[in-house]
Amino acid sequence: MELPNIYMGDYRRLVIPPLLLILIALFFIPRIQPGVDFTGGTLVSLSLNQSVSAPVLQEELLSEGLQSTVQVYQTPAGYTAEITVPQSQNLIEADALRVNFTNLMANVSQLEVLSYQNQSYEANYTAQKAQLDSLADQMFALAKMNRSQLNITGLNDLNTQVATAYAQVYTLYQDSISQPIDKYVTYQSISVQTVSPVLSADFISEALNVVLFSAILSVILVFLFFRSIVPSIAILTGALSDVTIALGAMGLFGIPLTLESFAALLMLIGFSLDTDILLTTRLLKRKGDLRENAYGAMKTGLTMSVMAIVAFLSLFVLSVVMHIPDYYQISAVALAGLVGDMFATWGINGVVVLWYAERRREA
Repeated sequence: MELPNIYMGDYRRLVIPPLLLILIALFFIPRIQPGVDFTGGTLVSLSLNQSVSAPVLQEELLSEGLQSTVQVYQTPAGYTAEITVPQSQNLIEADALRVNFTNLMANVSQLEVLSYQNQSYEANYTAQKAQLDSLADQMFALAKMNRSQLNITGLNDLNTQVATAYAQVYTLYQDSISQPIDKYVTYQSISVQTVSPVLSADFISEALNVVLFSAILSVILVFLFFRSIVPSIAILTGALSDVTIALGAMGLFGIPLTLESFAALLMLIGFSLDTDILLTTRLLKRKGDLRENAYGAMKTGLTMSVMAIVAFLSLFVLSVVMHIPDYYQISAVALAGLVGDMFATWGINGVVVLWYAERRREA
């Protein structure tokens, strides 16, 4: 069945559906919850011997002092429970103490040597050594270690014991999670993923850098190719619209922002640039009737989109049946973005570039 040419007549009305989708998406975006990768914390995955009630288990763990979110799924391989534990304040403090201790240790070591050679450095060394000891004592307190029982005779010993205390803080944190779980859950296997506060901050920083770099590079390349500001803005607007619609779907369906869903968002930017550049090239680089050129580009682009949707829909079904969270997040975000791309590309980018091409040809 031949698709009608939607660009015949007053094609400017085509912007209404994608704009409505974007407005709806903006309403749901604030509901997106960041995952463990971006907030830090622990995700415990359990293969269960039998089904358990998620609300009951969550209350039981809370009675043991473990605040968590519990989800239980049934898969062909049996029942699976996912327990998400928020970031520990002790871990946050331990990471900050370790960074400060490491930075100060280098300076104190240097001052110690200088104080042996020149007494004028003695006061500075004593003051900074006291700060170093204070940081170490705070770390020992978090690790529940008694400094008086440790054999610390110099800076090297102090550095070693602080590293041991830091590891002990993580051990205590993991025990505070595993002991309540072992008390209330019988499982076949367990998988634990812990992301430290420092690592989660690095994830956020790297993610922002990737987005910023890709946006700048896209602007430069698109502008150099078309040598015109209007098509360049239209192409980037289409990509931004795809991501906005996908983010709205994440908020609507409760898909967390994780490394997997973030990777899917980046993939959508690339796909959107492909379809937007296809349309813009057909309109600005080819001769003939502009509306027919836009129509031909739309048929090619929709074929690409449908094939991609079929592929990710298969992955989505597999992720639901087998309950593979990573595949679910990637496929769900990709499907939402691909559907949004069909509206944004041919309803926003297509309208803007076609209008621009017609004005330029009339001039």
